[in-house]
Amino acid sequence: MESQLGLIEESFDFRYSGWVREALDEMPDCFTITDPCISGHPIVFASNGFLKMVGYSREEVIGKNGRIFQGPETERRSVMEIREAIREERPMQIKLLNYRKDGTPFWMLFQMCPVFSKEDGRVINFVGVQVPILRTPRLSGLRTVRNEIRLCEGGGGEGFRDTVFRCCRREVCSDSILELGRASAPESVSSHDDIEDVINEPCEASELEKTKASAAINNILSVLMHYSELTGRLVCRKRCCLTANGQLVASLNISLGRIKQSFVLTDAHLPDMPIVYASEAFLKLTGYARHEVLGRNCRFLSGTDTDPTTQFQIKECIRIQEACTVRILNYRKDGTSFWNFLHISPVRNATGKVAFFVGVQIEDCCKNQETHGLSPQMRHRSVVGAIKVAVRGLSMGASTS
Repeated sequence: MESQLGLIEESFDFRYSGWVREALDEMPDCFTITDPCISGHPIVFASNGFLKMVGYSREEVIGKNGRIFQGPETERRSVMEIREAIREERPMQIKLLNYRKDGTPFWMLFQMCPVFSKEDGRVINFVGVQVPILRTPRLSGLRTVRNEIRLCEGGGGEGFRDTVFRCCRREVCSDSILELGRASAPESVSSHDDIEDVINEPCEASELEKTKASAAINNILSVLMHYSELTGRLVCRKRCCLTANGQLVASLNISLGRIKQSFVLTDAHLPDMPIVYASEAFLKLTGYARHEVLGRNCRFLSGTDTDPTTQFQIKECIRIQEACTVRILNYRKDGTSFWNFLHISPVRNATGKVAFFVGVQIEDCCKNQETHGLSPQMRHRSVVGAIKVAVRGLSMGASTS
């Protein structure tokens, strides 16, 4: 868990200057920042306002996916709309029923915006702003009655009206509350079902709330862009540069993050075929951080005792766009060597053209070893198959949209 949190912090701090957290903490808005390049698309920053709103501590939120705030009455269609916007890397705004740590539901206006790398057009982060939606006077009255009823429960056998009026403050006993009291039966008071139903009723955000969400997005993006300039790793609100597979690779991040094996994906259309995706297992195996891997050719894993003949075999298979499996001596970041049972395969898009090459690595002491009941060859095929399905499926969706 600590290593995962360290990876999350390193990912965020690599892109932005160290002062960015302090600047974001000073903002009054409720918002989170997520990283789609890390497995599980976790939250990497949560504002003080957001933490206060949901009742969680920072340690309970960082590293978690935003679905921890969803509950039984959260509309599945709204969740799917958010997922679709993430896949298509576009901004969106939607009302959503979420839940605080204590289980109480609340309606919010959720506005999300992608953050792009200015260098290669990849999605680096998503910013999500949450603005609580103020409810109608009817709901406010029901909440007041419910709170007063809870204070009065256990107070004896008096009737509903006597109990409520004895416990209510004078300012609570307004005409609207009287009407609510007359309309409520004792049995409904004990269950509170009607009140809960009203809380879960959909509501509409006001223009003021929509304006507040948009303004917060603009302010947060301004901070991120400013502090990315200090590191030289610039970010922007709109994709400024797009590689041959840039949009597709960014969309694949979520799907690829579910694959637990060690693998990398390289861009077949770019010079020197740089790595555009590295799995968590690959980073753990080699000891490198993600930013030390992306954009490099896989040969950086080779060292003084790596067999040139094996390297040439890999190069030829890539040239003729065929799969190959080799056993090659590679090196970790700390200089220690390991035998890599490596499988390389071309990955074609929906049109049949090679878009990527996938390299699947298994640390290998014995060529015929088996792990968890699966041979290395079966594990290779499993990873390659999952990646091919994801690439073809997403590219087909892009061609029809």
